[in-house]
Amino acid sequence: MGKIHTTNYYNTLIEVSEDTKATSGTKPPSKTNRKTVAEQQYELLATNPYKFTSDEVFFHIYADRNELSTEEHDIARATFFSKGQPCFRASPLPKTYGFGVHSDSNGKIAIVGMETSRYHDLINDPGIKKVKAMRTTKK
Repeated sequence: MGKIHTTNYYNTLIEVSEDTKATSGTKPPSKTNRKTVAEQQYELLATNPYKFTSDEVFFHIYADRNELSTEEHDIARATFFSKGQPCFRASPLPKTYGFGVHSDSNGKIAIVGMETSRYHDLINDPGIKKVKAMRTTKK
């Protein structure tokens, strides 16, 4: 198979979008009987900080939304990552819901509310790379 793409970051904070309307990390609201991608990301990360890499989160949600069986995961994963996937910079969590996404040295991620001292500590840590989430609107 060809090149495998990744969404993983290491020692990096994806900061909230500069045009977010959020003032604090807020749980995404339920809209329908099927959870939104934002809800799924939030639930996975809020209950499992630093347990999963970005790739693991995105594939888990993809597999769940496509109702893939465990037997289908290996082939589906290779196909899924054979083309580039949007990373957490494009996620509604930092764009809309006020969460930074921190990746540790192993690429494991956690969400951090923008109002927390932890978020500000990460922003001010010179050993952590910072990237902004994508804007929700064009300039």
